[in-house]
Amino acid sequence: MELEIESQTEEPSETLRSVISQRLDAHWVVGFVDGEGCFYVGVNPHPDMKTGYQVLPEFTVVQHERDIQILYALKKFFGCGVVRKNHADRMAYRVRSITHLSERIVPFFEKHPLKTKKHVDFLKFRDVVNLMVRGDHLTPLGVERIRKIASMMNTGCER
Repeated sequence: MELEIESQTEEPSETLRSVISQRLDAHWVVGFVDGEGCFYVGVNPHPDMKTGYQVLPEFTVVQHERDIQILYALKKFFGCGVVRKNHADRMAYRVRSITHLSERIVPFFEKHPLKTKKHVDFLKFRDVVNLMVRGDHLTPLGVERIRKIASMMNTGCER
């Protein structure tokens, strides 16, 4: 997976300057996500759900709005997700679709492993995505298993 990054009209940040006019490749994406990405699983009470809970896995990368082009570059690189306002002057690239997570995000990071302790969170995230693909999030036992996994994940990341 490679991508050309288009130049922007205003002065790019140091982060973006380092990749403008170069190809965004898998190794760069791994390093960037190691530093800036987050694998998160929310398990929230939801009375309309059969189990009483909604399971929401999410892959996110947050940047200052001046670096929004890198978020769009990641969106194009993975071929899925959205770029939205996060908080104040922060923007986020987010992937929440279980199909996109299971068919694009998880396989990419299995093929190109993260190098930091974030890899451990990714493995737990992958386990939850796989459980959801099997439909386990639709049973009380499955939700409890997912809650246990999610509780062991790093929740200190910015979303």
